[in-house]
Amino acid sequence: MSSNENSSDAPASAPSLTVMQEGRVRVLTMNRPNRLNALTAELHERLLEAVRQAAEDRDVGAVVLTGAGRAFCSGGDMGEGRPAGSARPTVEERADDLLGHGETARLLHGMPKPTLAMLNGVAAGAGLALALACDLRIAARDAILTTAYVKVALSGDLGSSYFLTRLVGPARARELLFLGEKIGAEEALRLGLVNRVEDPEALRDATMRIARQLAEGPSVALRYMKQNLLCAELRTLEEVLQQEAFGMARCGRTQDAKEAALAFREKRAPIFKGC
Repeated sequence: MSSNENSSDAPASAPSLTVMQEGRVRVLTMNRPNRLNALTAELHERLLEAVRQAAEDRDVGAVVLTGAGRAFCSGGDMGEGRPAGSARPTVEERADDLLGHGETARLLHGMPKPTLAMLNGVAAGAGLALALACDLRIAARDAILTTAYVKVALSGDLGSSYFLTRLVGPARARELLFLGEKIGAEEALRLGLVNRVEDPEALRDATMRIARQLAEGPSVALRYMKQNLLCAELRTLEEVLQQEAFGMARCGRTQDAKEAALAFREKRAPIFKGC
């Protein structure tokens, strides 16, 4: 694992994504600070692979996504051109590329473990969409959020319309996408776009404290809890009730559930093992 590097003077040869393991928390840091961590094809590829690995790694209990320097992610890199001599892709080829990028958002949203976006600065366009795909968003008080797509005559990707509609409702989602206005962290908290706002100097400690709590928690219960919530986004009440019933029956058989009951009787904090 490479070490996390938050300097805005990161050398050009530095990896565009750094990965660090802190206990059971996997921290993924987009590392193009001189470009406000704008997404290139190469960064998209690295991020997808890192998220996929985190989803499959049994030693990972929670995932934190953040950016180096003064930005979370400013969206797609508008300065990235096609390789010299390459033909312009067809609409279908470009759509396939974008669908591949969207797989990162799908995994962040759907992996069977909690994901957190640590918004240390601007989150715009596809960068905001990646943050919205996470289960929780912890924002620095000076962070700025914007959909931004309309400013560059684009319609949106990485599930931005899906997540916005579910987080803030269809009317507010339309406003955020159509107008592309910048929103401060406090307003984002009021709208439900972020879960908590912290002073910039306290952001990392606050985020990692939550991430560690989740990573060291009852992972089987959290897995089924997340499945319940994903089911609730798309299914009927009857289907959710069935999902919840199976999850409760499964979790009730775990060692963690037995430990929780024992800890309650002994008036102490439980020690979960994830089984």
